[in-house]
Amino acid sequence: MVELKRTALYDQHVALGAKLVPFSGWEMPVQYEGILAEHNAVRTTAGLFDVSHMGRLEVLGPDALDFVNYCTVNDVHRLKPYKSHYTLACRKDGGVIDDFLVYRLPDKILIIPNAGNREKDLEWFRRTAADHNYNIEIRDQSEESMLIALQGPNSEGILNLVTEDDLKTIRFQSFLETRINGVDARVFRTGYTGEDGFEIWYPVEKARELWNLVLDVGSSSGLKPCGLGARDTLRLEAGLALYGHEIDESINPIEAGLSWIVKLNKASFIGQDALVRIKQGNMQRKLVGIKLLERGIPRQGYEICHEQNLIGQIVSGAISPTLGYGIGTGFVPICFTEPGTRLTVMIRGKQVAAEVEKLPFYIGSRK
Repeated sequence: MVELKRTALYDQHVALGAKLVPFSGWEMPVQYEGILAEHNAVRTTAGLFDVSHMGRLEVLGPDALDFVNYCTVNDVHRLKPYKSHYTLACRKDGGVIDDFLVYRLPDKILIIPNAGNREKDLEWFRRTAADHNYNIEIRDQSEESMLIALQGPNSEGILNLVTEDDLKTIRFQSFLETRINGVDARVFRTGYTGEDGFEIWYPVEKARELWNLVLDVGSSSGLKPCGLGARDTLRLEAGLALYGHEIDESINPIEAGLSWIVKLNKASFIGQDALVRIKQGNMQRKLVGIKLLERGIPRQGYEICHEQNLIGQIVSGAISPTLGYGIGTGFVPICFTEPGTRLTVMIRGKQVAAEVEKLPFYIGSRK
């Protein structure tokens, strides 16, 4: 049996009464007070997440920019220093190896891969660099740093109480290097909830002090510690992809509704030829939002039907705490992707009425 990893904040989670569960090889909090309360806190005030299980990589060297541009589908050359963007790494056939944010500094590129893909991504990056003779160095900073996410409409006001620089100066997908409590920190205006918010890259030896400080200064503003349960319902409402659900190595970004980040006309990148062919018409299915019209929960793996015929499966699903009804995502043939198309979802042997809905299901406070 593989021993689960723990972040530097494990003791804090235990002290706060978190329910801990296995997730991508880590023992992580799924909830504290409860998923509904935590979800609503992020939508209305603020929530604090430990996301230190995710990877943190630095790419340095003369070829760093060209290398990351070759490995990913978005155009890194368009990024100015202290800006970031969402992107994917793809196989030659267009299948998604991982999705992540890329951040550009004047002298390096930062990448934050998914927890379960960190080692796979690192090996793939290093092998690609060696195969193509890129003059770069990849540093894995995952053990030396921690990452927390402060999300919700009150997040700027809370974090401004402890940062040396005014966060009003940075917009969504921008970031800065500042100091918190006298310690160097990277503060990104990014997140995975659809709300305004920040992600903070901080030295691991100061993890507990930062976590406790942010919870303390945010308590009067409604801040709550939040687990992976609320993180999942928040990202689903916001129409954000989760690796292993909406994307994986058998799914390409065009059919996953992510063509907006695929810059087919930029310099050569891995998967470009395959994605051009798919974009030109070789696409059989597409990801859609599914809204239940009756009571029920459209869980992952449930069948999506049209007039009793199986046409797809739910890949993510839940009761939306904000909207109050069942929502999900799934891949269906192109002819069934128009919003308003009536479908059914098979739930416990019953065909539950549903319809296709344009993503996202909910638009939050993100600036």
